[in-house]
Amino acid sequence: MKNPLTTLLTFSVFFLAFASESQAQTQLQGPVTHVRDGDTIKVGPVAVRLEGISAPELKEKLGHAAKIFMRQLVFGRRVLCRLTGSKTYDRFVGICFLDGKDIGEAIIARGLALDCPRFSKGRYNRFQTTAAKMMIKLPNYCRTKRSR
Repeated sequence: MKNPLTTLLTFSVFFLAFASESQAQTQLQGPVTHVRDGDTIKVGPVAVRLEGISAPELKEKLGHAAKIFMRQLVFGRRVLCRLTGSKTYDRFVGICFLDGKDIGEAIIARGLALDCPRFSKGRYNRFQTTAAKMMIKLPNYCRTKRSR
């Protein structure tokens, strides 16, 4: 097993090399070290907000279920994230894959998150469940200008 310090330095060097490129898409690969909630994970030391999905907050209905699902799906496993170059709060934004499968699609198909069309351009719409649409409130920031 790799030394944790070596892993941290590898991630740090990788991100320092690309940090100044605004809006440039880049990739991040590594083990998921933490699951904050249904739509935010840490890959090594780097927080990643999954682009185009909206999972309930922990204090909301299904919030803990979304976090548990995501933890069971990815914690300790190696993912590949295509980062968009955008940031929200302390998180990079990206689409992440486990074994070639989009994890945003997985949590939406499980009924624990919704498509966030303003950022996804509707790519996850077909995976939404009827139950999730009834139980999860779509935040205003996810709505397109036409649907506000």
